[in-house]
Amino acid sequence: MTAELKAHADRLRELHHRDEMLVLPNVWDAASAEIVAEAGFPAVATASAAISAMLGYPDGEGAPWQEMFAAAGRVARAVPVPVTVDAEAGYGMEPRELVDRLLEIGAVGCNLEDTDHRAGGLVEAGAQAERLAAIRSAAEGAGVPIVINARADTFLPASGVPEEERVAEAVRRGRLYLEAGADCIYPIGVGDEQDIARLVADVPGPINGNTRPGSLDLAKLRELGVARVSYGPRLYREALAGLRAAVQDLRP
Repeated sequence: MTAELKAHADRLRELHHRDEMLVLPNVWDAASAEIVAEAGFPAVATASAAISAMLGYPDGEGAPWQEMFAAAGRVARAVPVPVTVDAEAGYGMEPRELVDRLLEIGAVGCNLEDTDHRAGGLVEAGAQAERLAAIRSAAEGAGVPIVINARADTFLPASGVPEEERVAEAVRRGRLYLEAGADCIYPIGVGDEQDIARLVADVPGPINGNTRPGSLDLAKLRELGVARVSYGPRLYREALAGLRAAVQDLRP
């Protein structure tokens, strides 16, 4: 089992360093995961906001980690491709426990954000880098080099970072997180082309971006040098919108 997980982790890491951008239409259950894998996508990623909503909890570590990991485990069992899990801020787990829980459910990658859900704002950058380094060490010790997508949440309004400082702070954090062992940096919420271009230029590692309807499409993100694109809960919300419309049509 460890050999298979290691092969999946190596494959997932490799997908961040190709000429072709890694596109991840985020999923929330086994059925949505199967649809993505059957469409030919080489990896599957979960969305914590979608899974927590499906389970009846708010996002931002509002759901018990046991339920979140159980749902992610059903995703991993449903598909033959590498799976990366949105592990939010890590649910307060010690590094080795987090790694072990991920491997137990068959995941070989994770998102880890630097938002402090208890105190508010962002975790101090140095402390977050130390945590990422400990998680990297724990993964190496477990024999499966999980792929860490480190979120730098400076562009989120709740971060408390002044707008004019958000790019520089994301660059600073991105560099620290890569040095600590992260594989990819995710400056969630960035939507300005110039900001993305600067992040790609100044952060010495893969950048995870998001499309924006009417402005940033996959072609533009590819042109800017983004290595990975994820969709968060967008597809889940679109699926619910389709269900809502269908149900309304059934009303007398």
